[in-house]
Amino acid sequence: MDIRALDDTALADDVVMRDFYDVNRRAQLHGRLHAPFWEFGEFLGAFRSTDSGERQELFAAYDGDRMVGNAVLWSFLLDNTDKAWFHLSVDVPERRRGIGRALAQRLEQTAKDDDRSLILADAILPFDDRECHAHQRFAAACGYELSNYEVVRHLPLPVPDEQIQEWIDEAAPRHAGFTVQTFVGAVPDDLVESLCVLLGQLAVDAPTGAVDFDEEAVTPQRYAEMVATTAAMGRARYETVALTPDRQVVAQSTLAMSLEQSTKVYQWGTFVHREHRGHKLGLATKAVNLRAVQTMRGDLTLVITQNAETNNYMVSINERMGFRPIEVAAEFVKRL
Repeated sequence: MDIRALDDTALADDVVMRDFYDVNRRAQLHGRLHAPFWEFGEFLGAFRSTDSGERQELFAAYDGDRMVGNAVLWSFLLDNTDKAWFHLSVDVPERRRGIGRALAQRLEQTAKDDDRSLILADAILPFDDRECHAHQRFAAACGYELSNYEVVRHLPLPVPDEQIQEWIDEAAPRHAGFTVQTFVGAVPDDLVESLCVLLGQLAVDAPTGAVDFDEEAVTPQRYAEMVATTAAMGRARYETVALTPDRQVVAQSTLAMSLEQSTKVYQWGTFVHREHRGHKLGLATKAVNLRAVQTMRGDLTLVITQNAETNNYMVSINERMGFRPIEVAAEFVKRL
């Protein structure tokens, strides 16, 4: 078994990346065949896009010419430079051969050589088997500690428009003076700076378990790269924001949906500025954004979101809107 770093030539090779995607898909859907999973084109768009705030490194484990496992390592470049994050997959028939452990050790050494002192990973676990699942045991065997649980929740669509209006009406009296607007793609240039400030606060204010994060450096360049990545994935990005009278973004909710086959919608974030909480801006932006995507496409079937179990405010909004818990995203950490 040979572990190879995949260079830019490999990244540009559709055959190599198809193998990478297929191994990842089989591994991630094992035991959860009906779970949402991105299409190959969405995967390519994401992995071939640029983020000036992170370095992406791909690794693949081969048995001869056959890819049997793979991993992605993301290293933060503008903030939290003591940390790196990875995602690891081993093809189902190839498990219990030491491939996962070998990949993890390669990633740890790569991070250590880059002067990273913390390495993080995640795994999806069944909601009612989080403590004893094989992924949990594998992480512990490799020396990782549980850092955080995020609960993955689904909202079946369509939601009746009368129900959405009820949520909007419920929130409206609490945010008089604020304006709620929706944009498809990038927000107008005059909103980018305050939106970037808001997005950067998420890493600090949202619950992150046993690991503390510094505020994220979301620059206008990185924001433009985020928008470009969404387009490269063949997805539409819906951004609903709450604005103060002087047009400062103080709350946001982002939904992304495929422009082609998939009928799934991904909730990429909802966040309210720490100085403007208590005005039901989270509920307002989520409800208005949901109405926008349903108006655009009448065939949508599901919204997928996840939040830390301890994020009581956002969990209460999701429960209010009818999201139901499906599985758990476990986050693990190891000190190098």
